[in-house]
Amino acid sequence: MAASPKSPAFDPADPLGVDDLLEPEDLAVRDTVRDWAADRVLPHIAEWYEKGELPGIRDLARELGSLGALGMSLDGYGCAGASAVQYGLACLELEAADSGIRSLVSVQGSLAMYAIHRFGSEEQKQTWLPRMAAGEVIGCFGLTEPDHGSDPAHMRTRAKRDAGGDWVLNGRKMWITNGSVAGVAVVWAQTEEGIRGFVVPTDSPGFSAPEIKHKWSLRASVTSELVLEDVRLPADAVLPEVTGLRGPLSCLTHARYGIVWGSMGAARSSFEAAVEYAKSREQFGRPIGGFQLTQAKLADMAVELHKGILLAHHLGRRMDAGRLRPEQVSFGKLNNVREAIDICRTARTILGANGISLEYPVMRHATNLESVLTYEGTVEMHQLVLGKALTGLDAFR
Repeated sequence: MAASPKSPAFDPADPLGVDDLLEPEDLAVRDTVRDWAADRVLPHIAEWYEKGELPGIRDLARELGSLGALGMSLDGYGCAGASAVQYGLACLELEAADSGIRSLVSVQGSLAMYAIHRFGSEEQKQTWLPRMAAGEVIGCFGLTEPDHGSDPAHMRTRAKRDAGGDWVLNGRKMWITNGSVAGVAVVWAQTEEGIRGFVVPTDSPGFSAPEIKHKWSLRASVTSELVLEDVRLPADAVLPEVTGLRGPLSCLTHARYGIVWGSMGAARSSFEAAVEYAKSREQFGRPIGGFQLTQAKLADMAVELHKGILLAHHLGRRMDAGRLRPEQVSFGKLNNVREAIDICRTARTILGANGISLEYPVMRHATNLESVLTYEGTVEMHQLVLGKALTGLDAFR
C-alpha cells in the first residue's frame, strides 16, 4: 500500500489552506499591495485617522496607479486587466490598512472608471481612463443625495437639454468619497428620457464639492457634498450606452464585490492584533490567550474570518467566469461586513481598555466598518434583495 503524503503543518495565518487556491500571479499581486500598504499607510494611518485627514492623497493615488491598482480589473486604456480574484486580494490588503484607503481605490476603479469603461463613448474612455488608471486624475461617483440613499430612483438632481443641445445640471449629491479632490465626477441625474449618467469635469462653472467634516468613521478619507448649480455640459457629456437605474446599480455591484473582500481585511487586522495581544498580555500569572474563554473567542473569530475569505474567493472565481449575479454579491456583502464588525468588536473585548486606543487598529477598523455596513447598500437592502431572490416576492415597496 502506498504511503500517504505527509500533511502540511498547520498555519495559524491560513488555517484552511486558502493560499493553495491561489496562482503565483495572485500571490504576487497580494504581496505587492501588502508591502505598499505596510510602507506607505500603516506607519501614518493612526495619525491621519486622529486628525481626520488624508494628506498627500494625490501622491497616494499616483503610487496606487503605478501599482496597477486603479481600475485594475478593467481592460485597456492603461488598466491592468487583472482578474477579479486579484482585484479582491488587493482590496483585502488595502482595507487591512484602512477602509478609507480601500474606498479611495474602489470609488476610483469600481465606480467612476467602471462607469466610463462600460457605458462611455470611445472619446470619453480615451480622455479619462488612462489618466485615471495612472492616478493622475481622481474620480468620484455622484449617486446618493441628501434625501435619497437607498431609493435612487427618486433622486432630485435634474439634467435638462438646452436649446443649443447642451445639458444643464442642477442638484446635490451627498457622502461622496473623493469629491473635493476629484478632477472628474460621474453624476447620475433625472432626464426626460430617464436616469442618465454624465461625465462632469469638476472645474466646470457651477460645480463645487465642499468637504464633509466631523466624521467619526472613515476619518482618513475625503468625503464631500457635490453641488451642481446650472452646470452646463456639452451634448457628448452623457454616458451614451445606458439609461435607467441599470447603469448606477451595475457599478455598485462591482464596487460591492470589492467590499466583500475588503471587509475581511479589516477583520484580519483586528483578529491578528487580538491574537498577538492575547499571547503577550498576562493576567493571573499567565497570558490571557491560555484561558478557555479567550481561546473560544479567537476560535470563533478565526472561523468567521476564513469562511468570509472563502466566500470572497468563490465569488471572485464566479466573476472571472462571467457567472456572478448581483444577488450573490449582496450575499457576500451582507455576510462579510456583518461578521467583520463582530470580529472587530470581539477583538476589542480581548484587548480590554487598550482596544479603544489608536495604538492598536481595532477600534479604528470597527468604526470604519460602521460606514461600510451601510454604504453601497444597507443591511436591510441586501436582506430584501436576497428575500426577493428566495421567494420571488418584491418587499421593497
